[in-house]
Amino acid sequence: MALKCGIVGLPNVGKSTLFNALTNNKAEAANFPFCTIEPNVGVITVPDERLHILAELVKPEKVIPTTIEFVDIAGLVKGASQGEGLGNKFLANIREVDAIIHVIRCFDDDNVVHVAGSVDPVFDKEVIDTELQMRDVESVEKKLQKLAKIAQSGDAAARAQVKVLEEVLQTLKAGKNVRVLDHSPEQREAYADLFLLTAKPVIYVANVAEDDINKGNEHVEALQAAIRDEDAKLIMVSAALEAQIAELEDPEERALFLAEYGLQESGLSRLIRASYELLDLITYFTAGKQEVRAWTIKKGWKASQAAGVIHTDFEKGFIKAEVIKLADYQKYKTEQAIKEAGKMAIEGKDYVVQDGDIMHFRFNV
Repeated sequence: MALKCGIVGLPNVGKSTLFNALTNNKAEAANFPFCTIEPNVGVITVPDERLHILAELVKPEKVIPTTIEFVDIAGLVKGASQGEGLGNKFLANIREVDAIIHVIRCFDDDNVVHVAGSVDPVFDKEVIDTELQMRDVESVEKKLQKLAKIAQSGDAAARAQVKVLEEVLQTLKAGKNVRVLDHSPEQREAYADLFLLTAKPVIYVANVAEDDINKGNEHVEALQAAIRDEDAKLIMVSAALEAQIAELEDPEERALFLAEYGLQESGLSRLIRASYELLDLITYFTAGKQEVRAWTIKKGWKASQAAGVIHTDFEKGFIKAEVIKLADYQKYKTEQAIKEAGKMAIEGKDYVVQDGDIMHFRFNV
């Protein structure tokens, strides 16, 4: 299950610069609005040291990491929900992603124009929030109109949906995002088919100057205060710094460069980790002479569900899963030695897969 994240933000906040750094896809970055007209798509491999450790032990023909797809979506302006700028296309593109990466300018630079005339991260956030909320209001109102007659006829399920949707509508009209609502999975079913934009998980990326990458600044503090009540993450990234990191291919040279700025990892690594945490994703591995491969699944998935990510037949005909921990693989070196030491667990379909498990599935179709 490949993760798809949409990078959004007002024009000239550093979206395309960050996208280029993350994916090395050279989207045109320029000092004017709507530089990115069509969504640029970049698929990147997820860095995972465990995959490399396993590959060194198994020595496979191929090593296949898991991936994340980043979509750089055209800059939004006030009035997008009514079709201003590239609004309709922008909003349609967001609807297709699993999570939103909202890039917000938190740096001062007189040479880079700001569409509102001054740097104000809270204002920037509110502009995009308002446009997304207005589009969600439209979607919810349409569904409520359809359900109203059914609910009036005495349909209990329809009445329950109407109650949830009315709460959603009230929240949106109060200028809040749907993700602030503490709804149960059953309640969310009432609007799951609407793919509401403000219900999507969000990571706020504070784009700061290189000198502020460790300590932050007053813009970051203001943004942090503005999202305090949201179920969202905030990370600081310097798009300009990431652009320089992306040019360094040698791992040692990259590590030295990061160390100069007091960093242990790139913004890309922090962004990926934040994305996985936000969406409750974990990784398990399969290992054999043909390939060592990483697979992304939801936290809490059972062994049979995890098998289905490889092929639906694996889930349908699931018999058992052989599970090895990476620490045991490192200690005993080979699968045979692991078996002899009694460190290979045989698990049934209800086994809850753990992050980092190395798994081999037995199935019969």
